[in-house]
Amino acid sequence: MKKILLSLILVFSTAAFSQDFSIRGKVVDALSKLPLEASTIYAESIKDSSLVSYTITNEKGVFDLEGKTKLSELKVFITFNGYEPLVVNVKPKEVLELGELHLQEQAQELDGVQLVADRVPISIKKDTLEFNADSFKTRPDASVEDVLKKLPGVDVASDGKITVYGKEVNQVLVNGQVFFSNDPKVATKSLPKDIISKIQITDTKTKKQEFTGEDSDGETKTINLTIKKDKNKGVMGRVAAAYGTDDRYQLNGVLNYFNDKERVSVITGSNNINSSGFSYDELEGLGGNSRRYNMAGSPGSGNGITTSSSIGGSYANSEKGTYKADGNYLFSYEDSYNNQKTFRENLLPENRYFSESETSFNGSTNSNRGGASLEYDIDETFRVSVQPKLNVNRTNSYYTSKETSRNQAGDLINSNEQATTSDGVVRNYSNRINLMKKLDTLGRFVTLSFFNRNTENTNLSNLNSIRSLFGDEENEETLDQRAHVNNKGNAYQLEGGYRQPLTKELFLDLGYEYADERSDNTKEVFDYNEDDFGYTNFNMELSSDFNFKNIQHSPSLGIRKNGEKFSFDIYATYKFSELSNQDYLQQTSFSNAYTNLLFRSSARYMLGKNKRIHLRYNSNLSLPSINQLQPVPNVSNPLNIVIGNPNLLPSVNHGVNFYYSDYNWKERSGVYVYSGLNIQDDRVSSISVIDENFLRTTRYTNVNGNYNGYMGMGYSKQIKKDSVYTLKFNVRPSINFGQSVSYSNGAKIKAKSFGMYPRVSTTFNYKELIEIEPGYGLAIDQTKYSLEGYEDVKVTAQNASLKLSSYWPKNIIWENDITYSYNDNVGPGFKKDAIFWNMSLGLQVMDKKGTLKLLAYDLLDQNINTRRSTGDDYIQDFQGTVLQQYFMASFSYKFDQFGGKRSMGRMR
Repeated sequence: MKKILLSLILVFSTAAFSQDFSIRGKVVDALSKLPLEASTIYAESIKDSSLVSYTITNEKGVFDLEGKTKLSELKVFITFNGYEPLVVNVKPKEVLELGELHLQEQAQELDGVQLVADRVPISIKKDTLEFNADSFKTRPDASVEDVLKKLPGVDVASDGKITVYGKEVNQVLVNGQVFFSNDPKVATKSLPKDIISKIQITDTKTKKQEFTGEDSDGETKTINLTIKKDKNKGVMGRVAAAYGTDDRYQLNGVLNYFNDKERVSVITGSNNINSSGFSYDELEGLGGNSRRYNMAGSPGSGNGITTSSSIGGSYANSEKGTYKADGNYLFSYEDSYNNQKTFRENLLPENRYFSESETSFNGSTNSNRGGASLEYDIDETFRVSVQPKLNVNRTNSYYTSKETSRNQAGDLINSNEQATTSDGVVRNYSNRINLMKKLDTLGRFVTLSFFNRNTENTNLSNLNSIRSLFGDEENEETLDQRAHVNNKGNAYQLEGGYRQPLTKELFLDLGYEYADERSDNTKEVFDYNEDDFGYTNFNMELSSDFNFKNIQHSPSLGIRKNGEKFSFDIYATYKFSELSNQDYLQQTSFSNAYTNLLFRSSARYMLGKNKRIHLRYNSNLSLPSINQLQPVPNVSNPLNIVIGNPNLLPSVNHGVNFYYSDYNWKERSGVYVYSGLNIQDDRVSSISVIDENFLRTTRYTNVNGNYNGYMGMGYSKQIKKDSVYTLKFNVRPSINFGQSVSYSNGAKIKAKSFGMYPRVSTTFNYKELIEIEPGYGLAIDQTKYSLEGYEDVKVTAQNASLKLSSYWPKNIIWENDITYSYNDNVGPGFKKDAIFWNMSLGLQVMDKKGTLKLLAYDLLDQNINTRRSTGDDYIQDFQGTVLQQYFMASFSYKFDQFGGKRSMGRMR
């Protein structure tokens, strides 16, 4: 402990003796003398080549490399992609002018030059941001996720979600190919940092955008991890096992074989702690890492407890200019249970009533998932891609519920006890085939794609319920039914596109899409016959046998400009939709045709290499579901009978989004701002009619007046002193607002909501020995109802978090994850505050290839899962099953073999 305190004192004392330095200059092309924007300039220690500071030139080629160091001499590198790097030794001082620096264009790539280029900490290449993983110091056993947390502009949430300047990362590739699945956490949590060479961040592109080279829409990000050359041939694996109190356990294993572009991966796991199975021996993986902070502000580990087992394999291979292929298969089994309690205040135009329910769910699922992707280049102008997917799920469940309703005086009005068993199989196969052909080098191309989705859903269920009415009209109604559902669906889509260049940067796009979706649905309901002791009475009213058809024709026309700094597009689509349904059992049918003119447009302006503005408008069509259209009563909840409306119109959603980002590499600070507004015309909403016994009948209609909006920003600042300490600040305030419209007993109800969510956090790391991450968040939610006599609902919740990690003394790892939450407005009987604390203490053994750990989940035994929510016509408090306190011992072991030699690196 004394050494830790001494280390903290040294942080500030060394800062006092460190020298501020500023190295300035201008980078230009040696021949043309034109400035080289986005050149990377970085300084290293001459002794051990550790990174001291780095910066990027502006649009005029000017740079100012600043930092703090106690070193008397530094080695400074001036680099630009495609040019020979320049290296100078300097003595740092308050201001050092290097003047104009000339870079020679690189005629050929020399081995020595390549070695220098490999150490460039950051480089910007048009639409790609590239980091050198080794330039960002982490502890030797770090995962890819750990190094991502060190990168400027990158944020990793506690659940593993990654954002770059506020944009979500939706896929992580390894050597340009999918690693096992599209879930980014599979790669970031299971791969060690020490095998990664480069981390490349780009805007996510579609298959067409990748082939034609056009810009993406920039809505999401892709991270590509390139494996080091000396690690790209060999085997890497790890296993982990843990067991604890209450028979809690976790088993994991992963094995990767790399051979240049070829990769084979196997992953397996089993646990009963709600874990996804992708993180190994990690504190945040306890309880499935699914703690969330909702309106009520209470921490919880999701709903229910799941025991799961899985095993799968993945294969990837490619040959540049010829093909790229990957495939994966995963089998998983899940057994889960969940008990819930809810208390709901139901709002009516002239009064209100209260309902309480207790439910219990127990179910299991067998899942088989497989998929593949193949890209084949017939030549450099013609590419074919195929993407098949297959899912087969078998589910069994048992569900019980008890619900009561009381009036304002507290008198019991009705109750319902229900038990439902279900056994079903869902099969889903889909495939997409893309043909893409470039017609010239000016940008003319033609595309053709075909998509199919074939599904089959069979389900056998039993419903037993007793509905009781009290008061003046007491009666009891019993249901004992068996239902067999068989749904088959086939959807086919054919889409063609053609691009005609008008100028060098301006293009005309023509497109046409034909979609045909058909489904055959049968539902046979039988009531129990006491005379036959079986389900032999066919219930005509609740049964159906219908054929549903949805056909769409969508011609489109668009203009697109692809400029270096400014680009925009505007597209118009005329969508003709025809919906028809024929129910052969109920002798009902309907046929509706809709025509809609839809627009989408976006504009992007690059103010610099690191600064951009993006504005977008989009309108899209949302068709009613078959359940909303089918006029057959659904009595799965006897207290709320739902009936569809065949005369529904499709809803049109209009969305406007704004995004601005700017990262200052010199200051190690960045900011992004975003906002959006979505307006829904003819939204499908529910109409509820509630009788004097509080029995609800729900139908659907089209309603206007619904909208939601949001606004927020993010600011980050990083302070780094040599390899001694790093300090990072994050500020993430946001707001949202909206209005939802519904009808209850003939009265129109408007619910307006407004929420503010400021959050701040910081990370302090000292020599990879100590890391402290405090954070604080505030949530203020308010809902106003248009009904007179009803007070506004306001919920204020707070949560404070602290993560503390210590990697001292040597081979000892101590981790803490503490969250305190408080909510000032929850219902009676619900706890307002809680402290949720996870802790682990680990010891690295066997030449640091193995790790022994003791883990404590919910150390103070305060884990709860309660929350308050509001809807169009209700206010509800909820409590569900969560994992309770347990303690666990674990052991993990790492083994690898690269290039015929044992790696001395470590991995958790």
